[in-house]
Amino acid sequence: MTDVAENYRRIRGRIGEAATRSGRSPESIRLLGVTKRVDPDRILEAIDCGLTEIGENRIQEAESKFPLLALNGVTRHLVGHLQSNKASRAIDLFSVIQSVDRVELAERLDRISKTRLRVLIQMKLGSEETKSGVPEERLQPLVDAIRASERLELQGLMGIPPYCEDPQQARPYFRQLKRKTTELGLTETSMGMSHDFEVAIEEGSTLVRIGTALFGARS
Repeated sequence: MTDVAENYRRIRGRIGEAATRSGRSPESIRLLGVTKRVDPDRILEAIDCGLTEIGENRIQEAESKFPLLALNGVTRHLVGHLQSNKASRAIDLFSVIQSVDRVELAERLDRISKTRLRVLIQMKLGSEETKSGVPEERLQPLVDAIRASERLELQGLMGIPPYCEDPQQARPYFRQLKRKTTELGLTETSMGMSHDFEVAIEEGSTLVRIGTALFGARS
């Protein structure tokens, strides 16, 4: 049985140590629990420990799971790819959309949102065909479209580097994403997952997305 409380404590400690190594305050880095294929009981245990942000990859799973959770005060992020035809379902479920990767999606979210919607742009890191995101050379038109919108609030960039057995090999990708975040005058850099989040923090992550290290192996 996964000890979520103990995992949460250890991850918080590792976040603090990585922050200290990079001359940052541990409070400047937030922990988002990725709940893909995680049962409600384990999610509630993490929330009881102090987790205030969760992320889901799929609309359908969020629709079936969120009603079973006590989510008052918990920020809900969509961290998976979003199809335009599911945009209306997404804005009903999530407080933040981290995976905006094309102008057409941004325009649709802006049209159908009834209130301000916080978004991040997913920038493609590396050349893996299986990873979504907008390439850096095509990033500016998307930034401009969101900044010209009425209801979207662009907070930062999100990225997923190619998987490397050695987390140090992800460092150049994290550095690239942080550099671009700074160039654009944005504040949020969502990068780092269970196997590489300490390197991501050292390179400037403000939000780490942790699934397996917190909740254990997915069912």
